[in-house]
Amino acid sequence: DKVERVAKLARWLVEEGIVKPSPLQGRGLGVGSVNQAQRQPDKPHPNPSPEGEGLSVAQLADLAEQAARLCKADLVTEMVGEFPELQGLMGGYYARAEGLPDAVADAIRDHYKPVGQGDDVPTAPVTVAVSLADKIDTISAFFGIGQKPTGSKDPFALRRAALGIIELITANGLRLGLTKAVRGALANRAGQASDSEPTHRLDLSAIEVLDFFADRLKVQQREAGIRHDLIDAVFAVRNADDESEDDLVRLLARVHALLAFVATPDGTNLLAGYKRAANILKKEGVVPAQAGTGGGLDESLLQGGQRSPVEPGTTDDAEPAEATLIAALDVAAPAAQAAVAAEDFAGAMAALATLRAPIDAFFDGVMVNDPDQKKRAFRLAMLARFRDAVHSVADFSKIEG
Repeated sequence: DKVERVAKLARWLVEEGIVKPSPLQGRGLGVGSVNQAQRQPDKPHPNPSPEGEGLSVAQLADLAEQAARLCKADLVTEMVGEFPELQGLMGGYYARAEGLPDAVADAIRDHYKPVGQGDDVPTAPVTVAVSLADKIDTISAFFGIGQKPTGSKDPFALRRAALGIIELITANGLRLGLTKAVRGALANRAGQASDSEPTHRLDLSAIEVLDFFADRLKVQQREAGIRHDLIDAVFAVRNADDESEDDLVRLLARVHALLAFVATPDGTNLLAGYKRAANILKKEGVVPAQAGTGGGLDESLLQGGQRSPVEPGTTDDAEPAEATLIAALDVAAPAAQAAVAAEDFAGAMAALATLRAPIDAFFDGVMVNDPDQKKRAFRLAMLARFRDAVHSVADFSKIEG
């Protein structure tokens, strides 16, 4: 059952374009190999290189599935039974002696890697596909039957497997949506067990696994000098499907951009302005998920620049500090969103930096909780727009200090 699941997942990783035929692709190298694969898409490669050059996606998927189906075979040999530390290594020898492709033999030999801190991280595509599939399946299967690590106890080394997955993804720059991969792995196990688990139960297990990955990522990044609160700030950002960021390459790029930004004077001052705005909105009951529904705030006021039933509702009626903030938001908010969509996170931070002076001037120039109900509602609406613009990049409420 384990082998069937890993083989299915390894093939999926290749067919989805997550693990590519050659690590040289996408770097302006290996063009000849790609063209060769396109000229002969169905011709079997006599002995493809471990790097996967010259292979089509279909050929790489076949090799990954073949390696996955054989990667645990040496566990039943007398040699590994006598010397368990030779698991994988003996399988590689057996595969090579049997005349199987080097890429398959290497994947069988190395699919347990990385097994600890400082261990080599595989880069050969077939090995990466099998190693990643094996570890994702291990974690998902144990979580699916409720066998999660508790406290200091981790009898099935799931924490080590999670760190291995993180290193495989980051070292190879794999654009993998963990949510989809974990849900697929959970469904594979449930299907084999003929479980009648409802979809919501699988979703809950997937959330638990992703939270587990988030904790492991914090541990790994803390050792690299990255603050855990910055990771929390990025994980808290929701996508269009109301899911947390689960592409680790993109997440870490955003975290590093955020780390650089909060170390600047603009970042420090913007964070202070954000927290002041967030505290006021929280006190008034205006939360991001229900902006406009708390504290008597009119929903239409949150749209900024549009006349609402409650006046003053346009920049024509606004005081200078209000008009300046509205104008800055009209430029910065879409610029930040466009930069995030293009994965230009430094550019997104730069767009937010332009809000630093306007928000400072706003707090200096007006009193948000004005006795005039109309002015108060309008100013709360602007603060909500400001907070939402910041949240499109990261949830600054998670940042400490």
